[in-house]
Amino acid sequence: MPEVPPPAPTGDALLKVLTALGNPHRMRIVAALLENRTYVSALAREIGISRPLLHMHLQRLEAAGLVTGTLEAAEDGKTMKYYDVTPFVCELTPHTVARAAATLTDAEADTAGRTAQQPDRSAKEEAK
Repeated sequence: MPEVPPPAPTGDALLKVLTALGNPHRMRIVAALLENRTYVSALAREIGISRPLLHMHLQRLEAAGLVTGTLEAAEDGKTMKYYDVTPFVCELTPHTVARAAATLTDAEADTAGRTAQQPDRSAKEEAK
């Protein structure tokens, strides 16, 4: 039976994934978790970043659906959160982007509009 391709992502979902992967630390986290699932302290040591910074990056990856965290009891009775990569496929073509762009919500469009306007304002302020 042939494998069915995943459905095309919505604009909001595609932005979430691209934003999540648009940071070198988060790319390294995905690469490290591909090797084996692990807990925050071990992953922080492996990647070479602080635990608070790692938590922030893991939250973004989790929100984008790229990693999952599960609470598990350790041998000493402490509860630890283990992270693992969620299997995902992201095909990025001009057609995928066009289809996704057509489904962007107003909130995302407003954010993009404000971001695009900011350089114009700073250029005007510099001209004064």
